[in-house]
Amino acid sequence: MTLLSALAGDPEIEAFFTDEADLAAMLRFEAALAEAQAAAGMVPLEAAARIAGALASFAPDWAALRAGVARDGVPVPELVRQLRAAIGEPHGKHLHRGATSQDAVDTSLMLRLGPALDVLDTRLDALDAALAALSTRDGAVPLMAQTRMQRALPFTAADKVETWRGPLPRHRARLAALRPRVLRLQLGGPVGTRAELGAYAEAVAARVAGRLGLADSPAWHAQRDGVAELGAWLALVCGSLGKIGQDVALMVQNEVGAARLAGGGTSSAMAHKSNPVPAELLVSLARLAAGLSGTLTGALVHENERSGAAWTLEWLVLPQLVVAAGASLRTALSLVERLSFPIRPA
Repeated sequence: MTLLSALAGDPEIEAFFTDEADLAAMLRFEAALAEAQAAAGMVPLEAAARIAGALASFAPDWAALRAGVARDGVPVPELVRQLRAAIGEPHGKHLHRGATSQDAVDTSLMLRLGPALDVLDTRLDALDAALAALSTRDGAVPLMAQTRMQRALPFTAADKVETWRGPLPRHRARLAALRPRVLRLQLGGPVGTRAELGAYAEAVAARVAGRLGLADSPAWHAQRDGVAELGAWLALVCGSLGKIGQDVALMVQNEVGAARLAGGGTSSAMAHKSNPVPAELLVSLARLAAGLSGTLTGALVHENERSGAAWTLEWLVLPQLVVAAGASLRTALSLVERLSFPIRPA
């Protein structure tokens, strides 16, 4: 829904999941593979040069690619056909040599996830700084702590903000730790053994990984724990921000008035209302992310050496989850910039 995307979307993150971005990343993989194979002596140098030139100027037949996806379940067979036609003989046969569709699709995903995670990390840092500034400005304001939705004991706005800030550096540390486990080259060939690359396998894989800026590792065609781990991290981020949203929604209630949120949403029927739309959205996105992460975990069940069903499930879920995290961070930043803790009369 285009209108809903204005609320819960994130154009900067969504740009990493367009067809054009996917195609560009797959072309990077194919070019790097040909170059690595030429450097290892597996294919002629002139073939790699011709492949690189053809890929750099390649204009796809999108209608044929869509038809290919409907037929084959993945775009790669049709893409390889188009690319080989663009490269021409005698060098076209060296494109995609020793690789399989999953190598191109998974590596494309990793190439696009890297910069997307950079954006999320930058936003986490910015949110932490914004919360620190809020605490510096309003931290001395007295509040009443609430436990189990009941008055507990007095504390301060700084104490409240600290409960929101606490998870953020931990999320950034988790992200730094999981990146090399997740952002890995996929190059296994038809059944994940790299047998088709022969004696060149390890040298080619290492060179492709280095050129693409990904970690080198054995093929992980049916080992999807990295993808599931990333999904869990995204859900953790959304959940922590959802806690902020839930607290703010409660604190800005007219009857409570412990916080103020400037620029609230209006009502079509009640002109006096100022609805805490960003706070509510953070709660919704947290619950959405929790469900998506659970669904993504279900994609760990890859039958045998490759699963069409579980793999397709990842494509349906993971982009939504990354966008939800991006939208949550964007919304949380906006909320904190508009939030204040007023000093109330004793």
